[in-house]
Amino acid sequence: MKFALINGDRVEATKGAKGFCICCGSELIAKCGEVKVHHWAHKGNRNCDRWWENETEWHRSWKGKFPLDWQEVVHFDGSGEKHIADVKTQSGWTLEFQHSYLNSEERRSRNTFYSKLIWVVDGTRRKTDKLQFQKIINESSVILNEPHILRVHFPEECRLLKEWHDNNVLVFFDFQETNETEQSMLWFLFPKISNGDAYISPFSRLNFIESHNKNKFDEIVQEIILPISKILDSNKRTSRSNRFLGFERDIANKRRRRRRL
Repeated sequence: MKFALINGDRVEATKGAKGFCICCGSELIAKCGEVKVHHWAHKGNRNCDRWWENETEWHRSWKGKFPLDWQEVVHFDGSGEKHIADVKTQSGWTLEFQHSYLNSEERRSRNTFYSKLIWVVDGTRRKTDKLQFQKIINESSVILNEPHILRVHFPEECRLLKEWHDNNVLVFFDFQETNETEQSMLWFLFPKISNGDAYISPFSRLNFIESHNKNKFDEIVQEIILPISKILDSNKRTSRSNRFLGFERDIANKRRRRRRL
């Protein structure tokens, strides 16, 4: 954990310090070695949140893009079950930064637990993932230019897509090393489509961060992601390209109006 409670304040780990868990209230010990990122830990092998994973510099870098009081927020559901969200935005979005492998059962449990969930998945954990992902991009078809959307023909040939493309929530893949510029792209994976196809789109990292910090991500979902998902999942005989043509014009008009303002 990044934070513990000391005299009621959320405090980061420093050598020799002791604090209390924001989730269960038990005593925490500061771990401040030279290998792992400085963090708080329960005594022994205890862990009050079974969903919690050991943090990397990648986790900390992402958390640091958002206000301190949004980081490591205890979230309760209607039954009283509680877990620590990596980031909980003012608009109610839970951002989970996932580095380690997550089995499908636990992933579905988290999808259900958090009402507005976004996964940001570390695409650099396995050496082959970035190469596989680049290969499927090269072999994909462009179905929309603005925003740029690709249809993946063989998602089962990419381990990341094979693991994540059956989700009904929002998933972003991050292939950036922590010391690179923020001007790079994430890759957005559209929620599961009924015909089994997978669709991906580049998404500005800076736009992702700023839209959450300015509480404008709901606008992106309502104006872009949901309308496109509806078209992708449509079973009507109308040409998909024709339906997208109208959508492209609509997006272009909205952007022109915003520039005037």
